[in-house]
Amino acid sequence: MPSFTDLLPAIALLVVFGGAAGVLAGLLGVGGGIILVPLFFYVFSYLGYDNAQLMQICLATSLATIVVTSIRSVLSHNKRGAVDWAILRGWAPGIALGALLGVLVANRLRSDTLVLIFGCLAFVIALYMAFGKLSWRIADQMPTGAKRLSMSPAVGFLSVLMGIGGGSFGVPIMTLHGLPIHRAVATAAGFGLTIALPSVAGFLLSEVPALNRPPLTVGSVNLAAFAIIICMTTLTAPLGVKLAHALDPKPLRRVFAFFLMLVALNMLRKALMG
Repeated sequence: MPSFTDLLPAIALLVVFGGAAGVLAGLLGVGGGIILVPLFFYVFSYLGYDNAQLMQICLATSLATIVVTSIRSVLSHNKRGAVDWAILRGWAPGIALGALLGVLVANRLRSDTLVLIFGCLAFVIALYMAFGKLSWRIADQMPTGAKRLSMSPAVGFLSVLMGIGGGSFGVPIMTLHGLPIHRAVATAAGFGLTIALPSVAGFLLSEVPALNRPPLTVGSVNLAAFAIIICMTTLTAPLGVKLAHALDPKPLRRVFAFFLMLVALNMLRKALMG
């Protein structure tokens, strides 16, 4: 167990970057998980809890925060009539199934492998954020039938392997299929809840060996980190929403994309070089 002096820098990091995750979620429409997973990884590693299942703890704790933030986000967007419930109902079963499959796979992989997966997928997401355009279209309506049946589980599966909500994959899919960006962001919040609820239930039942496990960890979810992050994102997410109406988010989105590229490359370096 680290001393209180050792814990202070870790707590400070969680407070600062937890607050930043809330602001960015409101300002740019990106899920906090893409920031929180590497944050948890670095904090737990700094505290000496680097083990073969560390990344599972990071993913599970991030997804636990998404349960709370997604509920809040869906309710807020729904008051404005922005959630497309028809899309959400059609995609939710497949997403939930993919999320459960993601938990089963994640629990069987080593932490290094999950770090590698996160780094690769985060780099792809960063490229899309940096260079993608809202005017891009591949169709005028959302996929149905067999196409939806194959795509919806993939969204849930890949999101769990990264510990993120529905925004990073859901928003591009919806905007590329003709949905306006505000409806895509609102509906993706529902994707996040559909991903997080079943996956967190699965991770809570997934026991991490007590040896070198962070204290206050239930299953794979670290309750201490969860509590700090929820407090901060609850405080700062409304600020991000206000900034979104006062600033042009496009240049900030590109700056964040390049920051995410650096984070992804560093995760890849850790995975490949140890």
